[in-house]
Amino acid sequence: MVEIRSAQPADIDTILEFIHGLAAYERYSGGVEITAEGLTKALFGEESRVFCEIALSDDSKVGFALWMYTFSTYKGNHGIYLEDIFVRSQWRGQGIGKALLARLASRCIEEDLGRLEWSVLDWNVPAIDFYRSRGAKLLDNLVRCRVDGVELVALGG
Repeated sequence: MVEIRSAQPADIDTILEFIHGLAAYERYSGGVEITAEGLTKALFGEESRVFCEIALSDDSKVGFALWMYTFSTYKGNHGIYLEDIFVRSQWRGQGIGKALLARLASRCIEEDLGRLEWSVLDWNVPAIDFYRSRGAKLLDNLVRCRVDGVELVALGG
């Protein structure tokens, strides 16, 4: 049986493990910069703007979903953006990813939010197939943009 609960400060080390596991899966291991201190501040600090759900099975922490609120000017209401979702490899195929997505979808319904959205790497066919099986539409007409590092400094400077 899967249990989903909100993350607690005692979960920080496990969440970091999940983040590193996801980065390894996504071939981005060298890109993880977050520390336990930074994650604690982001999730539980006074100005926290990000949230996390923990999946448990047989009292083991087996996955997570890290998310934040968004706003749609077109819909005129908030939504949820799922930044990361990860289930340990030995626990995949047991409904844990479905349970994490269902938890966020339920939150959208309960809070009258307009949408649940996320990004997926174009080469990650298993994830794409999984998301489609859950009713997700891939938005081929949108391209995700990012400015960071020196370009962010230049743009903001």
